[in-house]
Amino acid sequence: MGGCTAVRELRLPLTGVTVTVRSTAGPGTTDAPVFVLVHGIGMSHRYLDRLHEELAATGAVHSVDLPGFGRSPKPPHGVSIAQYADYLGELLPMLSPSPVVLVGHSMGAQFVTETAVRHPAVVARLVLIGGVTDPARASVLRQALDLGRDTVKEPFAGMMIVLRDYLRCGPRWYVATLRPMLAYRTDLGLRDVVAPTLVIRGQDDPVSRHDWGVHLAAQAPLGRLLELPGRHLVQFSAATATAAGIREHAGRPATPLDEAVAT
Repeated sequence: MGGCTAVRELRLPLTGVTVTVRSTAGPGTTDAPVFVLVHGIGMSHRYLDRLHEELAATGAVHSVDLPGFGRSPKPPHGVSIAQYADYLGELLPMLSPSPVVLVGHSMGAQFVTETAVRHPAVVARLVLIGGVTDPARASVLRQALDLGRDTVKEPFAGMMIVLRDYLRCGPRWYVATLRPMLAYRTDLGLRDVVAPTLVIRGQDDPVSRHDWGVHLAAQAPLGRLLELPGRHLVQFSAATATAAGIREHAGRPATPLDEAVAT
């Protein structure tokens, strides 16, 4: 089991923004990995709590509320993927003296990809869960339809967390973050990532689809794909299996890998 858990507000000294972080100490061994979990659009760390608890048996875990989401106040300079990557680039050394296993879900996959591009020294391993946005489906209408298809079949408890976080986020901020999400090319960003990369998706995820997952894994120089039973909230509905995949990735040698699809 992991160690004690605390929620802190950390002020980034360079940019001056505040980030809320839920941290669990982990087993305390010197060689244990450090995991940092990053939420998607409109969300907070709360829908990552199940995955957080699973990973805490292996290493220290930090789940963040980026500026403008969850408990963290909105940043003064608007929204861009690069800006959020720089927030993470400033935050990660405050959480760990060594490079971390950086995990992002949905739009969080964009944040962590750009972080790995702009700040490679702080990222040991990269994990994208339900990564967006497929350029073939990068319109507000298509994303809304895909999200609607997903919502009706996700676990009720997970969707209640999503709904409450969306309400807290508010429509104006959600729309402000939607534009950069639709525009950012995660696949092109992955071409410049040096950290070994694991792409995870739920087998029935209508938002992050199979062909897109295959494509993402192929773009990263050290990329592979893991598909698990579940939908877009696979880290919530299949937290144990998702954590097992991440732990295995954290301990895997950094050598070129063939794509691996688990069913």
